[in-house]
Amino acid sequence: MSKEGSQKRSGKSRDAFAPFADDAAVQTIGGLSIENGTDRIALHGSLDITRDKAGLDRARALAATLAAIVAALEGEPLPDAVAEAVRPAETVKNPFA
Repeated sequence: MSKEGSQKRSGKSRDAFAPFADDAAVQTIGGLSIENGTDRIALHGSLDITRDKAGLDRARALAATLAAIVAALEGEPLPDAVAEAVRPAETVKNPFA
């Protein structure tokens, strides 16, 4: 596999990306990072899908990852929305006073 469709994990292959299974896995496709989480998956960066073999490899890697995410979501009952973690406002001392 090319570095375009690599995954940053401790020695595990891209197939080991299990959507919503942990808060640590990151799959990288080109310049796009797909960060796993137990209640959400975040996508950061950009991905160029060029009209060549490398572009096809990146498109297939993205399609496989998105298919796994959709399958994970379809395989369980889902709430209407994920609760957002709300932290109370923190008062800090004014450094300019």
